[in-house]
Amino acid sequence: MSYLILKAILSAIIIVAVSEVARRSPGIGALISALPLITVLSMIWLWRDTGDADRMAQYAQGTFWYGLPSQPMFLLIPALLKRGFAFWTALAAGWVLTIVLYMGMAALLARGDIRP
Repeated sequence: MSYLILKAILSAIIIVAVSEVARRSPGIGALISALPLITVLSMIWLWRDTGDADRMAQYAQGTFWYGLPSQPMFLLIPALLKRGFAFWTALAAGWVLTIVLYMGMAALLARGDIRP
């Protein structure tokens, strides 16, 4: 149980740190959040918990394939904000776009017999 609490606290600290840095410097905050810190921590915890190389390989491959559909969201949101859309509307549009692209990626991967 203490291990689970440690993982949750460490993850929360990273998220809070990134948001605080971004408040002061959006560019540096973006750089930090673009780093795969949570992904790497997740890989470390998954490896520690399972020691399963096949599971780790599947996780890393899935992270790559499912990371791709999320990227357009980071172009759509600023484009909408610059055109006067409200933040929550731009964020919702970004989420909808990402969900649609995730579904498309899942269908594409299944069609190509790739199992992330």
